[in-house]
Amino acid sequence: MATKTKRNRRVSGRQSGILLPISSIPSRFGIGGFSKEAYDFVDFLEAAGQKLWQILPLGPTSYGDSPYQSFSTFAGNPYYIDLEALIKEGYLTEEECEAVDYGSNPSYVDYEKIWLTRWELLRAAFEKAQEAGLLQEQGYLDYVKENEDWLPDYALYMAVKSHFEYVCWVEWDEDIRLRKPAALKKYREQLAEEIGFYQFLQYLFSTQWRALKTYANEKGIRIVGDIPIYVAFDSADTWANPELFQLDRDNMPIGVAGCPPDSFSITGQLWGNPLYRWEYHKETGYAWWIRRIAYCYRLYDVVRIDHFRGFESYWFVPYGDETAQNGHWVKGPGYDLFRALKEALGDMDVIAEDLGFLTREVIALVKKTGYPGMKILQFGFGDGADNAYLPHNYTSNGIVYTGTHDNETILGWYKGLKPGVRKNVKKYLDIRGNKDIPWYFIRAAFASVADTAVIPMQDYLEMGNEGRINTPSTLGGNWEWRMLPGAASSRLAERIRELAVTYGRT
Repeated sequence: MATKTKRNRRVSGRQSGILLPISSIPSRFGIGGFSKEAYDFVDFLEAAGQKLWQILPLGPTSYGDSPYQSFSTFAGNPYYIDLEALIKEGYLTEEECEAVDYGSNPSYVDYEKIWLTRWELLRAAFEKAQEAGLLQEQGYLDYVKENEDWLPDYALYMAVKSHFEYVCWVEWDEDIRLRKPAALKKYREQLAEEIGFYQFLQYLFSTQWRALKTYANEKGIRIVGDIPIYVAFDSADTWANPELFQLDRDNMPIGVAGCPPDSFSITGQLWGNPLYRWEYHKETGYAWWIRRIAYCYRLYDVVRIDHFRGFESYWFVPYGDETAQNGHWVKGPGYDLFRALKEALGDMDVIAEDLGFLTREVIALVKKTGYPGMKILQFGFGDGADNAYLPHNYTSNGIVYTGTHDNETILGWYKGLKPGVRKNVKKYLDIRGNKDIPWYFIRAAFASVADTAVIPMQDYLEMGNEGRINTPSTLGGNWEWRMLPGAASSRLAERIRELAVTYGRT
């Protein structure tokens, strides 16, 4: 159980930040990570007068490469471990790293090549770390002890998954699938070294991430972390804690998560995540949620909770359905969960991702928590002057975005508008000509009364949809975009800072 604290994490006043996933940071190793380029981006944020760096979930990704479908809600993605640091520490050589094919296009992550090569390098580093005695050092032992509530299960889960050639845990042998004591003992002994490997990776991830976060905080930059409301079915969380979820006697889902048909998808979105047994969570005083959120504040300064409306009511899709169309709404825990979190953890700096179909009950829940919701500029046009996403209708307790990781870039969206809607946009923002289109939207966000403005880096770079991060309800081609080296220039930082100063966000 997390220790109770009453420190207030909220920060008042106007501020702004940039949304850039860790994977999108430039790097010579095929995917962004905790490398020098990440520290350079922190310097860029400082020079640009920014106070926030928003990232996407940090968990290890599974099939489809989505950070919202992770093997663990607590573990970190080994892809982000900085290989340069491992070279300096003597766990890898420059020659070993240079010999690897990370992909030929610096603008995109080639996940197949990363999957086929990164693990070999990390295993080589693990072997040298073992030889050097790192696994007997106090720092490593302290880390393992501090994370004993999730790390052993995660490391065992990954070791067994590797043993069974990475199939989902429901396809493992029945004894270990159902976590029978004799099977747990057998695999812990049989796969001891593999378990050590996965614990070692988490130690590296934690050490490097905390160093980067500390550097950012010292520069006055706070990290906005993003957590999915749900965990993946194929995850250590579900395998190790089946009682938390709506599963049958064989630990198969009764229903799965998704959302109903909307502007993103006419058949709805079928996410496939297991749904929570909220009555069980209530009986335990929401202990697992308290532990999960407390852990988030070890990683981040602000926590954005994805699909916040699911706490009021969630979309139940019968397991086995091929679309989300036949789902139905079921009541969630409501404010009871957040009352428990506040009693255990004190006031929390949370962003409620309150997008999608919002009922009066959802709006009331967000208001009762006091958490700021989100306003997306792209949603503001086409429905008249009373549209809640138009800047003149904002309140101060909110976060304005030009778009999120699920949207087109502003330029891509603008180019695809129907003539009538584009005319309204140009009139509202007083757009003249065809240059600097994203900056009109950025200026409107900065000028609004919303306390916080967060802009995706692609919009500052005036990118079209070649810079889009994710297209919901599609598989393949997502989560791949990377920023090119040198794109975060001093000239761009100066231009951003000028806006931040003009609109009182420094």
